[in-house]
Amino acid sequence: MALLFLAILVTAAISNLVHADIGTASYYNPPYIPTKCDGDREEQFPPGNLFVAVSEGLWDNGAACGRRYRLRCLSGPKRPCKRRTIDVKVVDFCPFTPCPSTIMLSRDAFTAIAHKHGRKINIEYIQV
Repeated sequence: MALLFLAILVTAAISNLVHADIGTASYYNPPYIPTKCDGDREEQFPPGNLFVAVSEGLWDNGAACGRRYRLRCLSGPKRPCKRRTIDVKVVDFCPFTPCPSTIMLSRDAFTAIAHKHGRKINIEYIQV
């Protein structure tokens, strides 16, 4: 029975990895408003300020607004990753042209998954 349970856990872990995407993340600084999704509305930001702006590849002509992603740091300069995942909400289109990363994290979101040794990290993310 224990062996069956272990097999199920391993299958679930592999399944999650198969469906995740790989990209890069940087952070951006306030002011965070106005956003392309909800303008000047303060209530658009989730608790803990775990939000992101996304690049053209994820923006989907604005359909990305309100989407949630689960992400974790994979690697970066000087081993920045913390061993945790976070859930973030899309509130904006990347404020830079060209966008330096797949996903631009709020400062709070970035420091939740990485030490600030650098500004760019490699991430794994999946829409939840």
